[in-house]
Amino acid sequence: MSAVNPSSDQPSQPGETSPGVTPASEAASSAAQPGEARSSAIMAAGTLVSRVLGFGKTWMLGAALGLGSTVNDTFINANNLPNLIFLLVAGGVFNAVLVPQIIKASKAPDRGADYISRLLTLAVLVLLSLTLLVTLFAPAVIELTTQGYSPQQKALAVAFAFWCLPQIFFYGLYALLTQVLNANGAFGPAMWAPILNNIVAIAGLGMFIWIFGANNVNAHSLDNWGATQTFFVAGFSTIGVVSQTAILLIPVFRLKLGLRPRFGWRGVGLGHAARLSVWTLLTAAVGQLAFLYVMRIATIPGAERLRLKEAGDAAGDMLPGNAVLEVASQLYLLPHSIIALSLATVLFNRMTRASQDGNRAELREALSHGLRTMAVATVFGALALFALAGPLGMFFSGGARTDGVMLAQTLTILALSTPFMSANFMMSRVFYANEDARTPFYIQLVLALVNVVAAFFIQFLPFDHIIFAIAVLYTGGNILSVIVSAIFLRRLLGHLDGPRIINSYIRMGYAALGSAVAGVGALWFMGSYSPVGFAWSSRPAALVTIVVVGPVMLAAYLLLLKLFKVTELRDLLRPLLGRLGRGSGAVPSAAAKAGPPAAASAGTALRGRPTPERATVSSDTGLIPRISGEFDSASFRAGPAPQPEEYDGVTYLPEEDVPGTARRNSLRGEIPLPGRRTYQGTPGQNPHFPSRRRRKK
Repeated sequence: MSAVNPSSDQPSQPGETSPGVTPASEAASSAAQPGEARSSAIMAAGTLVSRVLGFGKTWMLGAALGLGSTVNDTFINANNLPNLIFLLVAGGVFNAVLVPQIIKASKAPDRGADYISRLLTLAVLVLLSLTLLVTLFAPAVIELTTQGYSPQQKALAVAFAFWCLPQIFFYGLYALLTQVLNANGAFGPAMWAPILNNIVAIAGLGMFIWIFGANNVNAHSLDNWGATQTFFVAGFSTIGVVSQTAILLIPVFRLKLGLRPRFGWRGVGLGHAARLSVWTLLTAAVGQLAFLYVMRIATIPGAERLRLKEAGDAAGDMLPGNAVLEVASQLYLLPHSIIALSLATVLFNRMTRASQDGNRAELREALSHGLRTMAVATVFGALALFALAGPLGMFFSGGARTDGVMLAQTLTILALSTPFMSANFMMSRVFYANEDARTPFYIQLVLALVNVVAAFFIQFLPFDHIIFAIAVLYTGGNILSVIVSAIFLRRLLGHLDGPRIINSYIRMGYAALGSAVAGVGALWFMGSYSPVGFAWSSRPAALVTIVVVGPVMLAAYLLLLKLFKVTELRDLLRPLLGRLGRGSGAVPSAAAKAGPPAAASAGTALRGRPTPERATVSSDTGLIPRISGEFDSASFRAGPAPQPEEYDGVTYLPEEDVPGTARRNSLRGEIPLPGRRTYQGTPGQNPHFPSRRRRKK
């Protein structure tokens, strides 16, 4: 694949050095890819530790309350509300408006201290007002987000909500502090802070079990529930979120920015930035509204199960509630959150550079590389989750086999769409790298309409079918999103490197299928297919089954990948090998693969004209249908810091009327980046902010 300098019709000749390309800049370019690989490995490691503890918390919650209990369903719904409301009301503003402003302000001579202080002051006041208002109207919020709750269950939901809704403020503050740290190159603290959150929540659930007993020993119901039990479950959940946010204050103070409350917000530029980001804000709002409606429908089976149990009908034990859907969702998201999210965030910078240069071939290559590389993990993850659904269901069941069966059935429906979800996320990066926020809105609108219409009809199904139907809806939505995204991307890129991608996926599919066959044999040996088999005898037995069968499947998969010559495995492992000193860790770009002439011309393309400063945006854009309401702190971490060549020493923003650098396409014209009207000059000289000196006069 060759890259051509847009300023010339002739590619660079071998051995030639493009004007303005110094050895130092070439070294910086060559160092960019290893840096990306290291960042990806660090992000994946931090996410993995957090996920492991998150599953520990989920296991503890199932042990304490029971997976299929009314109390657990009620708590899950209330505990998801803060994140959903934050993303609906403020999440889009934070991601699309505040994040670029903070990162751009950090390039000012005072590192953005004055500007960021004003921004944080305004955001904290807005967050505090929103949190107080929503908490005050907790009963109305519960009424809007649930369906069929009895008065007793509704009262417990309101009690949980009063404890959980204050998390809205701390979620927002966490997002702001994370971006301040990211803008100053400190990525580590935000990666590990969620670990403290999980530890605190696990401690609270541990004390609950110690004092009140596990659910399989002492069943917890609405009749024997009290305020102290609410504190250990919901109270410690909120304390964990507070701890996650508070620990970030330590590294923020170490930056010595001199942040303090500052008022006076004329010239901050948020209004103009919000107008430019209106499509991104609409995308987030549409997605969250659709998700809230689907979650409202998901509360119906739990309410019906309570009525059946009160009537003495044993059929209530086989009604899966929203807690089952939540745990299945967390398991289903694991391959995506560990591999695909990290890889897509890293490749976003590469896509951005290609988009700014108008290099459609390099943009297509970055997308193809991402889709093929992450599929190594997601295709195996899909088949592994499908094969291990039974033991996983039993392990997280809280001890009840019926709950384990319902969880396993839900997980098998969700698991096979894992590659589609990750593929859609990677494809959405292309739109945002191209500064196109309108197309993702159209895609989200299509998905939202499908979800809302389908959910409306799902509520009329038999109660024992509702959760399974919602899982089918999400699986279909993930597949549909890939199809719709591909249609729009073909208009932008011409083609999507389809034959190479399909060929890689087919070979990975064969390897994963062979791995699943090996897993089936191991599971049969462990008694997973017998109701009285070893795998279903207890939760420890289920864990042993997972620990034994998982490596068998992985070994078979890796062996078959070698036999089928799936080279993407090496690309996926390169960051890990690089950190262990066994490889460079570099992820070669298309220009590098093409050889010196292409590399030279690509370098000329990137450096042949001034590149304006742009912000690194956070990784969650709301394009993917949310399938778990639990707060995901990874959504508010910016990607790895852009390489120096992107900024070329530029300290101030371009003029506000300079158009964006992305090439226009049939969907939109050239648009400016958000926040161009923001003053970024000498501290204290902003004409919109009253200075102390003037006050003294």
